[in-house]
Amino acid sequence: MAKPTPYYPLFDRLFRHSVAVDLGTANTLIFTDDGGIVLNQPSVVCFEKANHAGGGAKRVAAVGTQARQLLGRAPRNLEAVRPMRHGVIANFSAAEHMIRQFVDIARPRSLFSRRASFTVCVPAGATQVERRAIKEAAVAAGAWKVSLIGESLASAVGAGLPVSEATGSMVVDIGGGTTEVGVISLGGMAYSGSIRVGGDSFDMAIVGYVRNLYGVLIGEQTAEHVKKSIGTAMRDVPLEQMNATGRSVDDGLPRTVQLSNHDIADAIEGPLRQVINAVKRGLEMAPAELVTDIAHNGIVLTGGGALLGNLARRLTHDLGLEVRVADEPLTCAVRGAGAAVAAGLLDETAYE
Repeated sequence: MAKPTPYYPLFDRLFRHSVAVDLGTANTLIFTDDGGIVLNQPSVVCFEKANHAGGGAKRVAAVGTQARQLLGRAPRNLEAVRPMRHGVIANFSAAEHMIRQFVDIARPRSLFSRRASFTVCVPAGATQVERRAIKEAAVAAGAWKVSLIGESLASAVGAGLPVSEATGSMVVDIGGGTTEVGVISLGGMAYSGSIRVGGDSFDMAIVGYVRNLYGVLIGEQTAEHVKKSIGTAMRDVPLEQMNATGRSVDDGLPRTVQLSNHDIADAIEGPLRQVINAVKRGLEMAPAELVTDIAHNGIVLTGGGALLGNLARRLTHDLGLEVRVADEPLTCAVRGAGAAVAAGLLDETAYE
């Protein structure tokens, strides 16, 4: 029987550093304890296809921004992959390659080779199998220890909410693939809910709307660009318009249509209503005393989806509560995960 490896706390502190990872459907962010946010890239990896019958190991051609530019445009010898779906790993091999490449890009230059302790954000709805896949992918990328933290709790910490106090705080994190609703008090989750609806759902709703109304098929990246440019959660706003080019469903030829922000409001109403219902469900399920605190303190929006125009105003209108967008909402979760390491709010699993 092999002898256990001795543990030296001082050595461990000197030669290991903490890395927080928000492994999102749309973007991956990495935060280190000595460098802050060191990576913010799209969650996309591009492989070179094997050119011989024997196959062999895949070679990574590009990751992040460069790989995202190839989505829908890659030549036949390349394959662009989004390994994350709804905040969890859908393609384990691609996720492992992507994480490894991102870690190499973000790794701080150091005189010593230090082992990394990873803290990874996960959606509340992730199954045990999905959580295990995230841990194993992080280990394959070089993690010495992997800890998981709920997306809602990490976002609340990153948004500066008083999570350790005896008062209720509510955070709604709208990512690319999921929306997380959390009520936090005394450092723990009083309520945690997750729906697999997010920014990607808004994009697909816009694609479907333009196809049905104008007979033009636009790409997901075009839909996302329109959403970011003129997207709004409410119709009672001044009219804005922009052109979008796609392929006619009748003859397959290129066609340009003019879209308005009112069109986008109509297009995303379905998934937006699901988000609003998820928030209402959280208020219904949370303890009454904490709901009273939320009524006084309001609700905070985080995640990339929080940047949708007039979203806070729409939620305020529908819920009757004050809703505000956090400062730097896109990075709240990864910054919060980094800060939570010292607070003991983690589900830890060590690998040696």
